Amino acid sequence: MTMKSSKGPLVFRAYLLYFGFVAIMVLVLYKTLMLQFTNSEVDLPIRFADRAPRMGDVLDANLNPLLTSVSYFDIRMDPTVVDQKTFDAEVSNLAQGLHRLYSEKSSRAYENEIRNARANGSRYLLIRKKVTNEERKRINALPIFNLGRMKGGIIDNEETIVRKAPNGILLRRTLGYYKKDLKLEVGIEGAYHSFLEGEVGKEIEQRITTGWKKTGRFTKEPVEGADIVTTIDKDIQELAHSELEHQIKEMDAESGTVILMEVSTGHVKAIANLTKEEDGSFSEKFNYAIGLREVPGSTMKLASIMAALEDGKINIKDRVNATGSYLVIRKRFMDSNDGRGYGNISIQEAFEKSSNIIAWILHKAYRSDPEKFMARLDQFGLTQPLGIELSGELAPKFYRPGQVQWSPYSIPSMAIGYEYQQIPLQTCAFYNAVANNGKFLRPLFVKEIRRAGKVVKSFEPVVIRKQICSPSTLNIMKRCLEGVMTSGTGKKLTSSQFTIAGKTGTAKLPDKNKQYVDEAQSDFQASFVGYFPADKPKYTCLVLITRPKEEKYAALVAGPVFVALANKIYASNLRYHPAINRSKSKLKELPDVHVGNHDDLLKLFKKLHIPYHFESNASWLRTTPKNDKLHLQGLKFPENKVPDVRGMTAKDAVFLLESRRLSVRIEGAGKVKSQSIEPGSDVHSGIVIKLSMQ
Repeated sequence: MTMKSSKGPLVFRAYLLYFGFVAIMVLVLYKTLMLQFTNSEVDLPIRFADRAPRMGDVLDANLNPLLTSVSYFDIRMDPTVVDQKTFDAEVSNLAQGLHRLYSEKSSRAYENEIRNARANGSRYLLIRKKVTNEERKRINALPIFNLGRMKGGIIDNEETIVRKAPNGILLRRTLGYYKKDLKLEVGIEGAYHSFLEGEVGKEIEQRITTGWKKTGRFTKEPVEGADIVTTIDKDIQELAHSELEHQIKEMDAESGTVILMEVSTGHVKAIANLTKEEDGSFSEKFNYAIGLREVPGSTMKLASIMAALEDGKINIKDRVNATGSYLVIRKRFMDSNDGRGYGNISIQEAFEKSSNIIAWILHKAYRSDPEKFMARLDQFGLTQPLGIELSGELAPKFYRPGQVQWSPYSIPSMAIGYEYQQIPLQTCAFYNAVANNGKFLRPLFVKEIRRAGKVVKSFEPVVIRKQICSPSTLNIMKRCLEGVMTSGTGKKLTSSQFTIAGKTGTAKLPDKNKQYVDEAQSDFQASFVGYFPADKPKYTCLVLITRPKEEKYAALVAGPVFVALANKIYASNLRYHPAINRSKSKLKELPDVHVGNHDDLLKLFKKLHIPYHFESNASWLRTTPKNDKLHLQGLKFPENKVPDVRGMTAKDAVFLLESRRLSVRIEGAGKVKSQSIEPGSDVHSGIVIKLSMQ
């Protein structure tokens, strides 16, 4: 009898098992590929979503952020992934932690929401929308959440990026914005949006019961935008902003602008444009520096006299009879000193005193050859726009001989700053050319573009005119501008620390019907433009204030802002102050230190190896030299009393006083010599305390 073989069924079952396993693997592989590369209806449908990159920052010249992107995160929870033991033990603690962070909802309410979500199988419970990264870190440290996404159920990768200006309204209009849907480009961000935006990425999203969820997987990674490094110096910008705001308040004016340029490069270091609102607050809603085209007034007299000198029409020492009233054909031009005049003076003195006899001088010089005067304005760069990178710049507005609007009065009117309109930035750039020995530079707002910290593009100074006039004319006009400050309309504005060269300009503004009315009923625009120090110019500055009510003359309205800004820049810039110990040997005596912050003093003493002895561990210390050591004694400042800041540096004094809600104004430099409110007085929020430094 033959035995039947048992190998057949075994082999069959082995093949069946093998091919079944292969089929399962193929199915798994297929499903995986479907998830990653298709959007068909599988267990977890997917889609490809655009992911905007982080925009680049706009930085000042010292790499301080002026405009940045801030990330906010939506915090959600999948309570179903937390094991039962951990959930029961810690859910109450998690709820209490959330309540401590966001007290508008009780801990019981948080706990009930989480428990209900777990019971209902909800895997995408919203905990909080738009939290900062710092808040996100604190939430991640809470019980259960500190176990991470897989064990603690926290979902915190839903990011929203918001554009933010960390300095409030400071420089807001110049920084600007870009609106893609409207193709609206404003300011620096608008001009350089193609660099700032980066490249959009593609992320895979999965559909779950409550909507679409990010997976963190990309088919194309987003590329972050580049950073724009501006020419702005944030410290100077803050000075310009605060001084302009203060003066607009003092003069009860409508608006104002300040521009400060670096002479040798054309870099705009500060540009403030302020409008006073009806409630007394200030806004930066319009860039007057490039968008306000108005008559420049007497600041135009620089170009007028310069043209006449270049053409040999006058000598700066020629004498004229400034009677105060000057008839040109049938139109009368009056001096601003109520028509009293200045007597027999030189043309240089007429310029320094801003006499309108300059209208008569230019009429006499160019009445038979007006094209020659216009050719000189062309040569000076005053008839073409500057061509700056920011949008919105208005070109100069004027008429030429032969046009319908041209008249016999056009030359004398233009000579003193009427029948010609230009933006403040053009006036500033023209005066900067004088300071720069005749080289006319285009104002620059951006100096370089960086990506990942590396410079990818630099912007060099752009020369519009290599030489606006002859060196001899230039030297004469420089002396005239200095004369304005020593014996002319700006003589009350001179600084005791350095010399200034500049020109005042007071211009009547037309009424609502664009007509010039009687002076008593007119509104005015006051400007001051010049450079400093006069002998070695570093900065050119223009200040313009519109419709002041308290005063109308530029020396009283715009001049104080210029001088305050110049003085503060001078005081804070070491290049103007030679080291006092350059030629002296080092002293062995202990340094003269009065009062300071605990941490600051210790860092200083350790770095300089200065011996000291602790007598207190207080936040503020007074030092006394004793036995070859500085003895540190503690100081206490009650919260509700004005502290004694005498002997402190400006930094420490301002910090301490502002922490008591006091407003601080500083006069001078050095350490605090005296304070306007006695130490120990009651603190009243917002009160101004003046500190005299020495």
